[in-house]
Amino acid sequence: MNPIDFNRLILKGITPDGNKFRPSDWAERLCGNLCTFRNRRMYYSPMLRPAVIDGIKCVIVDAKLNEEHQALLNDVIHFATKNNLQTEKQQ
Repeated sequence: MNPIDFNRLILKGITPDGNKFRPSDWAERLCGNLCTFRNRRMYYSPMLRPAVIDGIKCVIVDAKLNEEHQALLNDVIHFATKNNLQTEKQQ
């Protein structure tokens, strides 16, 4: 298991030049990898969920994702790095 240095990681949908990251549903698509469906409704996992913080679309990643779905965490971090998304680690 890879050591991680956060309790929560927030991926912010902002590009290096300050524009909104596109496509506009990127956070929902990314979090859809771990969602479940019940009664024709989508339920996001508390380990990987979309959010809007200060008007910016974000993805909140819980450290538990590393324990239960390490490959998915690696994919999420790779996505953020590849697309130069701003990240914020919370302890």
